[in-house]
Amino acid sequence: MNIYQVLLKPTITEKSTLLQESGRYTFQVAPAANKVQVKEAVEKNFNVTVLDVNITMLHGKRKRYGTRIKKRPDIKKAVVTLKSGDRINLVEGL
Repeated sequence: MNIYQVLLKPTITEKSTLLQESGRYTFQVAPAANKVQVKEAVEKNFNVTVLDVNITMLHGKRKRYGTRIKKRPDIKKAVVTLKSGDRINLVEGL
């Protein structure tokens, strides 16, 4: 997998914003990506040192649209821990 296809988008929520204070950043990653690929992608894209990568699969919920029940897509999420002193500026103004 190409290194630029691994990271899909950053996850910006209240919890992920609180984790950023301790040097942990959350990204939505490609379903086929593994920890080694996520580490390489973050290090090359943001010029930081990654210490740890945790990955989890979030299964899509079933939602009702009228009489039909459809399933939202599954999402793979990675929480990346950076070396102290390193920072990623995801949103301007932080």
